[in-house]
Amino acid sequence: MQLRRSARLLTAAGALLLAAPVLSSCGFNYATDRPYTPGAGTNDQDGDVDVLSAVVVSAEDGSGTLITTFSNNSEKDSATVTAIAGAGDDTALTIGDFDPIEIAPGAYVNLAGDDSPTADAPITVEGDFTTGQFMTLEFTFGDGTSTTLDVPSVADCYEYAGLDATAETGTPAEECVPEASEVEH
Repeated sequence: MQLRRSARLLTAAGALLLAAPVLSSCGFNYATDRPYTPGAGTNDQDGDVDVLSAVVVSAEDGSGTLITTFSNNSEKDSATVTAIAGAGDDTALTIGDFDPIEIAPGAYVNLAGDDSPTADAPITVEGDFTTGQFMTLEFTFGDGTSTTLDVPSVADCYEYAGLDATAETGTPAEECVPEASEVEH
């Protein structure tokens, strides 16, 4: 009788020991398992074309330039961005005309810089918005799919300096420096 009790106790202790890691875990969907890109821009990686770090760079309220990167996830077929428009509460936004943006298979297109397909005619955004405000934009692709994102308007300071094609002059450097009350000590 004593031997059966010891065997049961030993079996129960072994099962508890094996179950301890499972019972003490934090669960699934850890924050460290999810994609995270620190930065001001908005990302969408749910479709065949990723929209990465989308921002509207603005030197003054009411106008700005769309800066983003489009990444084609297909290794065989090219993709195209055919339209960008205001959506939701921001349907009144005016998006400047642009030629469809071709994205080679497995490649990306960055709208910032001299080698951008929109370098000569950047995609402008005009409407009732202020720097720091989010606006809803809908991106439509050549295959008929679209994605809607809340895109922030950022000042043309620091890494965004000089990227707002709608401004005659950029934001003065002294306006880019946070005030002493905003700096954490």
